[in-house]
Amino acid sequence: PDENRFPCLKLAYSAVHDGGLMPTVMNAANEIAVAAFLSGQIRFTDIYRVVAHCMEKVKNGVADHLEIVLDVDRQSRTMASAYIDHI
Repeated sequence: PDENRFPCLKLAYSAVHDGGLMPTVMNAANEIAVAAFLSGQIRFTDIYRVVAHCMEKVKNGVADHLEIVLDVDRQSRTMASAYIDHI
């Protein structure tokens, strides 16, 4: 697949490669970004920006407890929403 044409694919590969909490961060940020796109808040191309921003800002760690995963999910959703508000 063409990662230039589908830049979120590169982020997905990165999340899988990095492991830990990154798949959670990517999924949470992506869900918020896609919802914002579908509601007309952001452009389609902004989805990548939102997800990349969150993946850069959230510190990766071991996903060894459900509470940690749920907390990072909440943090990522909040961060994505705040970023969208400033686009």
